[in-house]
Amino acid sequence: MPPEANWKHVPSLLALAVAACISIIWGFSIARGVPGGIMGFPGLYFGTQCLTHHCDPYNPQQLENFYAAAGALHQGESAARTQAVTLYVNLPTTFLFVAPFTLLPLPTAQALWSSLLISSFLIAAWLMWRESANRAPRAALLLLCVLLANCEIVFSGGNTAGLVVALTVIAVWCFLSSRAELLGVLCLAVALTLKPHDSGLVWLYFVLTGGVPRRRALQAAVVAALLTVTAVVWVSLAAPAWLPEMRANLAVINAPGGINEPGPTSIGVNSADMIIDLQTVFSIVRNSPPFYNAATYLTCGILFLAWARAVLRARFTPETAWLALSSAAALSMLITYHRSYDAKLLLLAIPACTLLRAENGATAKIALALTAMTVFFTADIPLTIVSIATAHLPITASGIFAKFIAITLGRPAPLLLLLTAAFYLWAFTRNLHSSPESNA
Repeated sequence: MPPEANWKHVPSLLALAVAACISIIWGFSIARGVPGGIMGFPGLYFGTQCLTHHCDPYNPQQLENFYAAAGALHQGESAARTQAVTLYVNLPTTFLFVAPFTLLPLPTAQALWSSLLISSFLIAAWLMWRESANRAPRAALLLLCVLLANCEIVFSGGNTAGLVVALTVIAVWCFLSSRAELLGVLCLAVALTLKPHDSGLVWLYFVLTGGVPRRRALQAAVVAALLTVTAVVWVSLAAPAWLPEMRANLAVINAPGGINEPGPTSIGVNSADMIIDLQTVFSIVRNSPPFYNAATYLTCGILFLAWARAVLRARFTPETAWLALSSAAALSMLITYHRSYDAKLLLLAIPACTLLRAENGATAKIALALTAMTVFFTADIPLTIVSIATAHLPITASGIFAKFIAITLGRPAPLLLLLTAAFYLWAFTRNLHSSPESNA
């Protein structure tokens, strides 16, 4: 933004700072109130320490023994917490980034990790504000304040999702503004190695769109591949059976009774950090993994093919890129396992919303209303209220009307994400007939 415009945005920036402070202060108070702490960063810390001490973090018994030796196990652990502690499912590349922190005591390491996560997230949010403020400052302020005031779970637990979201958003800004592009390459590479299911569609957009963005995306893929090979070699020396063990751990936590099961009565969909993929909706229709997985893949597959076709046909501009990436961000949350903290990737939808908001008319109103509702109903505090208010809702009741009520009241996040993905895809494809050239 030009220098003369800076002062008029100071009140808005202060409001954003207050919203962020709400999440930081509240998040830290939540972490202190949980016996043994929230198993976000501590799980990464002890898993990595286990590896550096030449034991297998993907082996539940070895990892549990390591926790016991470190005095990190607590009496009366719930079944959910026991799974979170003993079933390690993070990718091997995570060890590369956490290893330096394990040289420090856990409290110090967690403080430094939280500082890194929070600072990178706030930088990403500021970049989205910078991108949006001159088009529709009030809309940008509303959306960012709601999002920043609802990061308690990300900030309290130190889950890598917060870092991945921040790095992905920073990379997108670097590529679309043609600034610090090598930094963007590094950010996207790290995001891909940590959580490819969060950043993968964003990366694919730049590959499909061609030109300089494709070159940057391929550079990020090369860096990510080098990091992955290094991590796999390291892990394989201490844990040669890590891959089948990780698959077994994933099978347990995704099975009925597991912490990541998307079924209607799962603990994973009845909490503030609830699972938000589309399986959680279809499981209410029929609680059968073959059914709800197939229905999800079919629905998302149709949207993905339409999105990919539009990207290949469209002429690349930064403006159209924001629309395509907004659709990709929402669609990413629906295809496979994601929780509410992953949905902070909706930061990418804010510039797109302000682009449409600047047009005025019905499209502008729909864009703001839909984006605001999606950001709100994927936020920590509203989802906490939803989980409490629907705790006694007859989720498993039979009958079309009962299932409709259960889905609309109990699963607003995936429904709104689906609408958001479809809406921004429509907005992206509006001008294809007038500019159908491919940028490849």
